[in-house]
Amino acid sequence: MLNYLWAGMIIIGVCYGAITGNLTELGDGALNAAGEAVSLSITLLGIISMWTGLMKIAENCGIIAGASRFLSPVIHFLFPDIPKDHKASEYITTNIIANIFGLGWAATPAGLKAMDELSKLNNNSHIASNAMCTFLVINISSLQLIPVNMIAYRTQYGSANPSLIVAPAIIATLISTLVAIVFCKIKCTRIKQKKML
Repeated sequence: MLNYLWAGMIIIGVCYGAITGNLTELGDGALNAAGEAVSLSITLLGIISMWTGLMKIAENCGIIAGASRFLSPVIHFLFPDIPKDHKASEYITTNIIANIFGLGWAATPAGLKAMDELSKLNNNSHIASNAMCTFLVINISSLQLIPVNMIAYRTQYGSANPSLIVAPAIIATLISTLVAIVFCKIKCTRIKQKKML
């Protein structure tokens, strides 16, 4: 579906450029954007490499395991169906920590492993469990203390103060995460009540 959407936008853009006589500007804009994309990719590659490396070091040093123990009451509150000290809890914790630091790319592998473990707990059913749905919603809401991507974009495009986005990002993602938690708790409670009836 996305391929059709992108193809449609490109065709509309080229047709509009041809009709208005701006094909030269369209070509120049496409080349400039391609150059900026390569430059931005190189900037992001450095940032991604640094933070992914730090996350791996934290995992090897036991910091993730310690954080997992520290966050275990929160994880148990959010995911009461997961057995204590299950591997899914560690992956969920890693995912949440990576998201808090704005490392969506580093959070993805842990998120996939967490979902795989949750699927095993759900007997590989084709219907998602409450824990799977809760994890997905909280992952999407993504509480962030350091929005690394946005800071990188603002740096790339010459912002005078790239980190100015930090406070608004914390407020917005804190609200979205709290709403996600409340929503999941209400829905999970209703589902359990229906099963009891």
